[in-house]
Formats: sequence, structure tokens, C-alpha cells
Amino acid sequence: MEETERLADAGTDPEGSPKDQPLQQEDGKVNADSHSDMRAGLQEAPNPDSKNQQKKRKRKEEWEAGRAGRKVRRKEKIAAKKVRKREAKLDHRDADDNETGLQANADASLTSRSQKAVQVPVTLIIDCQFGDLMYEKELISLGSQITRAYSENKKSPMHTHLVVSSFVGSLKDRFEGILARHHESWNGVRFREGNFVDVAQEAKGWMEASKGGSIAGALLQRKGEQDADDAATDDRKQSGEVVYLTSESPNTLHELKPYSTYVIGGLVDKNRHKGICYKRALDHGIATAKLPIGDFLDMRTRAVLATNHVIEIMLLWLESGDWAEAFTKVMPKRKGGAVKAPSKKTPEKGSDARADLVDGPQSDDSDGSTAEDVVETSAETGVHAGEP
Repeated sequence: MEETERLADAGTDPEGSPKDQPLQQEDGKVNADSHSDMRAGLQEAPNPDSKNQQKKRKRKEEWEAGRAGRKVRRKEKIAAKKVRKREAKLDHRDADDNETGLQANADASLTSRSQKAVQVPVTLIIDCQFGDLMYEKELISLGSQITRAYSENKKSPMHTHLVVSSFVGSLKDRFEGILARHHESWNGVRFREGNFVDVAQEAKGWMEASKGGSIAGALLQRKGEQDADDAATDDRKQSGEVVYLTSESPNTLHELKPYSTYVIGGLVDKNRHKGICYKRALDHGIATAKLPIGDFLDMRTRAVLATNHVIEIMLLWLESGDWAEAFTKVMPKRKGGAVKAPSKKTPEKGSDARADLVDGPQSDDSDGSTAEDVVETSAETGVHAGEP
């Protein structure tokens, strides 16, 4: 009993184990965990003197030291970028200047050609007496053809006396109204209210005047081949031809002659009035002829030509004297016009154009398409010159 009490006072249970041993063990475990956490914390904290930290400090110092250099390089990059943009703009401007220069050269070349162009004693009349037979869209198309005819004559090396006859009614109103009288500033073209007979008579004076033109190009070649003496030239001045171009004519136009007038019917009617130009010419006692398309081209379709196309063909012949070349340059390839034989300047006098070819000036579509689109396929034969 006394021993038990002594052990209890000493803090030991009767079995010889300390009374508070479990608590001590629990406290010891807690303390051990705390030490572990402390050691882990000490391990996670960076050592300011470690090699890794030294490297980081060094990189940071180098970065800070290079701040000024980076700023300079950044400015240099921006400046270089601006230079590249400026150079790109200059290159683009140079390209535009080159293009403009090319255009200027082309214009200068055209001006040079215009300055060197020769006025020849040949008159081309666009007969516009058919205004009452055309619809509004067809009148618009005719106006476009007249504009293109003027342009072709202006840029051709061989200038002709170009005239628009019977310039009255709706056609005149259109030129003076919607087209703002631009035609009044055109050089080398005349507008007359009189009919083609009166204008042809007036044209004789223009061609025989001192500035009426000189015999050049194909006219000179033909003159040299046939009669080169001055007396024959004087005779031609007095006996110049007046010919109305119409495909109904039994005659074929093999060449253009000096001091002559050629009439092209200005009619756009989609074949509603066939033969009207031929009849008008006969009524006035004017000779007729058709272009020699059939002598030079083998056409897959019947070619229907606009007024400006006929004029362009005649201008090309005046320049080269080659009908085949003139036809192939003006006829669209889709029409399948192939040269029948090697190019020759003058066909045999007995040759006739194929009857199924339309070789007079024709209209474009009645829907108001421009003169570039006016070469169409005719469904019938014998379409008169100047009419679709």
C-alpha cells in the first residue's frame, strides 16, 4: 500500500510506466512535426548566396544594364520600318510614273503620228437621213458609231474629209443636248444639215482647195501605177467619183480614188429596211459599190459591219493599199474571216464579191450596245450598206 502511494507520488503507475507518458509521447510527436515543418520552410527559402540566385541576380543586372541599348535598337527598328514604307511608296510612285511615262510616250507617239498625218483628197460622208426609221436605242448607237468614226479618222496617218450629212432631228438634239455639244470641238469633221448629194458637191471644193490634201499612201501607189502625169491628176480633180457603199450594188469597190467622195449609210435598223440605201442612191443618180470582202476573206458567217468599221477599213486601205490586211484587222476573229490568198493590193478587175457577204456598214444591237459590239451575224443575205 505504501509502495503504491510512493509510486503514485513519483508519477509512475503501479505497472512501472510513467503516468503521463502517452501525453509526452503525443507532445513529442507534435513537436517532431513542428520541427519537420520548420526544416521544410528553411529548405524552401532561397539562399541568397546560392549559385542559382547569383545567376538570377546577374541576369537581372544585365537586363537592367541593357535597357538603354534596347531602347536605341527599338528606335532603330521603328526608323528602319519607316524607311521601308517610304521606299515602298517611292517604288509604287515610280511604277505609276513609269506607267504614266509609258502613257505619255504613247500619247506623244500618237501626237507625233497626228503631226505627221497626211490630209488626203478623199471625203467620207455618213448619211444620217434615216433618223425617222430608227428607235431611240438605235439613234444612240448611231451616235456612238459617229464618235468612233471621228476617233479613227483623227488617229489615222491618212486623214480624210469626214462629214455627217442630214444632221437634223433627234440625232442633232442628242449631240447638242445629252452629249453637251462636244462634237463642236472635234477637228477634221464637219456636220451638215443638207443631204449627201449637196454635201458631196460641197466636198469637191474642200478637196480641190490648197489645203484639201495631197495624194499619198495607197493613193500615190495607185497613181504611180496608172498615170503619174500632172494632166491626169488635174483630170481627176474634175472627175472625182461619188460612190454610195451598199451591198446590194452589182459593182465592187477595188480601190479608193483621189478627189472622190464615198457615202456610208448611217442607219441602225436591224434589217427592217433592206435595200433602202441602194434605192436612195439610185433615186439621186449616184453610183454604188460594195466593199470587196468576198475577194479577200473566206467568211464562216455573213459579216455585218457598223458604220465606223467601214470607215476604219477604208482608212487602213488608204494607209497600206491592202484590203486583206484592212479586213483582217477590223473583222473580229470569232467571225472566222480567213484570208483566201496571199495579200495583194489590187484584185483582178473582173472579180466580184460573194453575194452572201454583207460588206456595207451595219448596225449594232438594238439594245443600245456600243459600237465595239456592233459586228453581228446577219440571218439573211443582201443587207444594204449602212443598215443592220
